[in-house]
Amino acid sequence: MFGDIFNAQFVASSIRVAIPLALAGLGGVYSERSGVVNIGLEGMILTGAFTAIAVTNFSGNPWVGVLAAILVGILLGLIHAVTCITFKANQIVSGVAINLFASGITIFLCWLLFGETQIMVKSSLPIWGIPLPNIGEGSVFVRNIIVMFAHHSPLVYLTIIIFILSHIILYKTPFGLRLRSVGEYPQAADTMGVNIVKMRYIAVMTSGALAGLAGSFLSLEQAHFFVKEMSGGRGFIALAAMIFGKWTPLGTAGAALLFGVGEALAMRLQGVLAIPVQFIHMVPYLLAIFVLVSAIGRATPPAADGIPYEKEIG
Repeated sequence: MFGDIFNAQFVASSIRVAIPLALAGLGGVYSERSGVVNIGLEGMILTGAFTAIAVTNFSGNPWVGVLAAILVGILLGLIHAVTCITFKANQIVSGVAINLFASGITIFLCWLLFGETQIMVKSSLPIWGIPLPNIGEGSVFVRNIIVMFAHHSPLVYLTIIIFILSHIILYKTPFGLRLRSVGEYPQAADTMGVNIVKMRYIAVMTSGALAGLAGSFLSLEQAHFFVKEMSGGRGFIALAAMIFGKWTPLGTAGAALLFGVGEALAMRLQGVLAIPVQFIHMVPYLLAIFVLVSAIGRATPPAADGIPYEKEIG
């Protein structure tokens, strides 16, 4: 039974499940590295998931649906930025408001546009397959490694590229240095001529874009439908991945993959173990609690995270 569960297909499934968590968690990294808490990731994922399905079904092109989901995420990020950066409202309250708005507007538009609460996708993105070479029976391990990364949605490979680029941007470029300085020492950054408001706007809108992309993957590639509250707490698990990953892109990716393993395991265990399925569904959330508890005292957020910047006059 152990070999039937933990195999190359299980790892590939874990990667697919981890993609929405990783993208949303990376969005949280950008936002919080600039000093703005974004717990509205849950609502941005949900809105992105609905937009991707709706636009795909109307246009017949899933790539248009993905682009629309990203644009809606940017719009919600802009709303969060205006509320928290320009008007200096409480960032937690703003995030909760976005989550509640997304929960209501998506189901309302479902009824308005489609007359039902569940929408099936009519067109999905293609699966990009990597040809498996003829490596012989003696290289089963190598073949399994290839299987793990073969035959995925283009968004999986795009996510890998996004994480590599994000690591380079945040730690190898002047832009990344300015962004991190805004979240750590905004007064010093302001003194050096860094536009605090502009940097935070860019970071929060990038956060929304990534969450929208996460939502499009969730509905178009993982579920192939949209239903009420289908984000299922993934925005909050993404924040847990961000914290466990210590606000770094690669750390967040690793933590998201850990949660992906937990969720994939929960799916594999259904019907295998003689325990109620509700307990199996608890596995990813119990894992999130364990990760957050284990991170206490070791994960230090940016010093100015969640603190509105007040420019000193005089």
